[in-house]
Amino acid sequence: MIELLLVCVIIGIIAAVAIPGYQKSRRAAENGATFANLRTISSTQVTFYTQNNRFAKLTELQPILGNGLGLTVGDKVFRGSYTLEMNPPVPTDAELSKEYVISATRQLPGEDLFRYEVTQSGRIVQVRPVGAPVN
Repeated sequence: MIELLLVCVIIGIIAAVAIPGYQKSRRAAENGATFANLRTISSTQVTFYTQNNRFAKLTELQPILGNGLGLTVGDKVFRGSYTLEMNPPVPTDAELSKEYVISATRQLPGEDLFRYEVTQSGRIVQVRPVGAPVN
Protein backbone atom coordinates (compact mmCIF):
# COMPACT_ATOMS: atom_id res chain seq x y z
CA MET A 1 0.00 0.00 0.00
CA ILE A 2 2.81 2.41 0.87
CA GLU A 3 4.60 1.50 -2.36
CA LEU A 4 1.48 2.32 -4.38
CA LEU A 5 1.13 5.64 -2.58
CA LEU A 6 4.79 6.40 -3.26
CA VAL A 7 4.34 5.63 -6.98
CA CYS A 8 1.32 7.96 -7.11
CA VAL A 9 3.31 10.77 -5.46
CA ILE A 10 6.19 10.32 -7.92
CA ILE A 11 3.81 10.39 -10.90
CA GLY A 12 2.19 13.54 -9.49
CA ILE A 13 5.57 15.26 -9.16
CA ILE A 14 6.56 14.31 -12.71
CA ALA A 15 3.22 15.58 -14.04
CA ALA A 16 3.56 18.86 -12.11
CA VAL A 17 6.94 19.44 -13.75
CA ALA A 18 6.07 18.23 -17.26
CA ILE A 19 2.67 19.87 -17.89
CA PRO A 20 3.84 23.53 -17.78
CA GLY A 21 6.69 22.67 -20.15
CA TYR A 22 4.29 20.96 -22.52
CA GLN A 23 1.92 23.94 -22.48
CA LYS A 24 4.79 26.36 -23.12
CA SER A 25 6.04 24.35 -26.09
CA ARG A 26 2.51 24.10 -27.48
CA ARG A 27 2.07 27.89 -27.31
CA ALA A 28 5.45 28.39 -28.95
CA ALA A 29 4.49 26.04 -31.79
CA GLU A 30 1.19 27.87 -32.30
CA ASN A 31 3.00 31.23 -32.32
CA GLY A 32 5.40 29.88 -34.94
CA ALA A 33 2.57 28.58 -37.12
CA THR A 34 0.78 31.93 -36.90
CA PHE A 35 3.96 33.77 -37.83
CA ALA A 36 4.36 31.45 -40.84
CA ASN A 37 0.74 32.15 -41.84
CA LEU A 38 1.44 35.88 -41.76
CA ARG A 39 4.49 35.40 -44.00
CA THR A 40 2.35 33.41 -46.44
CA ILE A 41 -0.31 36.13 -46.36
CA SER A 42 2.32 38.77 -47.07
CA SER A 43 3.74 36.99 -50.11
CA THR A 44 0.25 36.17 -51.43
CA GLN A 45 -0.74 39.82 -51.06
CA VAL A 46 2.16 40.86 -53.31
CA THR A 47 0.98 38.48 -56.02
CA PHE A 48 -2.64 39.58 -55.64
CA TYR A 49 -1.65 43.25 -55.86
CA THR A 50 0.34 42.64 -59.04
CA GLN A 51 -2.69 41.08 -60.69
CA ASN A 52 -5.47 43.33 -59.31
CA ASN A 53 -3.87 46.72 -58.42
CA ARG A 54 -5.08 46.31 -54.85
CA PHE A 55 -4.49 44.04 -51.89
CA ALA A 56 -6.85 41.19 -51.05
CA LYS A 57 -9.36 40.90 -48.22
CA LEU A 58 -9.04 37.90 -45.91
CA THR A 59 -12.11 36.35 -47.53
CA GLU A 60 -10.35 36.59 -50.91
CA LEU A 61 -7.11 35.14 -49.58
CA GLN A 62 -8.77 32.03 -48.17
CA PRO A 63 -9.64 30.39 -51.53
CA ILE A 64 -6.29 31.41 -53.01
CA LEU A 65 -4.54 29.60 -50.14
CA GLY A 66 -6.84 26.57 -50.34
CA ASN A 67 -8.70 27.59 -47.17
CA GLY A 68 -5.46 26.94 -45.29
CA LEU A 69 -5.66 29.97 -43.03
CA GLY A 70 -8.36 28.50 -40.81
CA LEU A 71 -12.11 28.78 -40.33
CA THR A 72 -13.70 31.87 -41.86
CA VAL A 73 -16.57 33.40 -39.88
CA GLY A 74 -17.78 36.69 -41.33
CA ASP A 75 -14.75 38.86 -41.93
CA LYS A 76 -12.49 37.00 -39.44
CA VAL A 77 -10.46 33.82 -39.70
CA PHE A 78 -10.00 31.55 -36.68
CA ARG A 79 -7.09 29.14 -36.38
CA GLY A 80 -6.28 27.52 -33.08
CA SER A 81 -6.18 30.20 -30.40
CA TYR A 82 -5.56 32.99 -32.92
CA THR A 83 -8.03 35.28 -34.67
CA LEU A 84 -6.94 36.86 -37.95
CA GLU A 85 -8.66 40.07 -38.97
CA MET A 86 -8.13 43.12 -41.14
CA ASN A 87 -8.03 46.69 -39.93
CA PRO A 88 -10.48 48.19 -40.80
CA PRO A 89 -12.58 45.00 -40.64
CA VAL A 90 -14.12 45.52 -44.10
CA PRO A 91 -11.72 47.69 -46.10
CA THR A 92 -12.81 49.30 -49.35
CA ASP A 93 -11.06 48.66 -52.66
CA ALA A 94 -9.72 52.23 -52.52
CA GLU A 95 -8.16 51.56 -49.10
CA LEU A 96 -6.74 48.25 -50.31
CA SER A 97 -5.15 49.96 -53.33
CA LYS A 98 -2.78 51.69 -50.90
CA GLU A 99 -2.33 49.50 -47.84
CA TYR A 100 -3.55 46.71 -45.63
CA VAL A 101 -3.13 45.68 -42.01
CA ILE A 102 -3.85 42.12 -40.91
CA SER A 103 -3.56 41.26 -37.24
CA ALA A 104 -3.35 37.89 -35.53
CA THR A 105 -4.56 38.04 -31.93
CA ARG A 106 -4.51 35.40 -29.20
CA GLN A 107 -6.44 36.11 -26.02
CA LEU A 108 -6.80 33.24 -23.60
CA PRO A 109 -8.05 33.47 -20.02
CA GLY A 110 -5.17 33.90 -17.61
CA GLU A 111 -2.61 34.67 -20.33
CA ASP A 112 -1.17 37.81 -21.83
CA LEU A 113 -2.69 39.17 -25.01
CA PHE A 114 -0.53 38.29 -28.02
CA ARG A 115 -0.87 40.27 -31.24
CA TYR A 116 1.13 40.23 -34.45
CA GLU A 117 0.53 42.56 -37.40
CA VAL A 118 1.59 42.41 -41.02
CA THR A 119 1.27 45.35 -43.42
CA GLN A 120 1.88 46.01 -47.10
CA SER A 121 5.58 46.48 -46.31
CA GLY A 122 5.74 42.73 -45.54
CA ARG A 123 7.09 43.45 -42.09
CA ILE A 124 5.61 41.38 -39.26
CA VAL A 125 5.60 43.17 -35.93
CA GLN A 126 4.80 41.82 -32.48
CA VAL A 127 2.48 44.46 -31.07
CA ARG A 128 1.55 42.77 -27.78
CA PRO A 129 3.10 41.99 -25.47
CA VAL A 130 5.10 45.06 -26.29
CA GLY A 131 8.33 44.04 -27.95
CA ALA A 132 10.73 44.69 -30.74
CA PRO A 133 9.75 43.90 -34.34
CA VAL A 134 9.83 40.17 -35.00
CA ASN A 135 10.89 40.48 -38.63
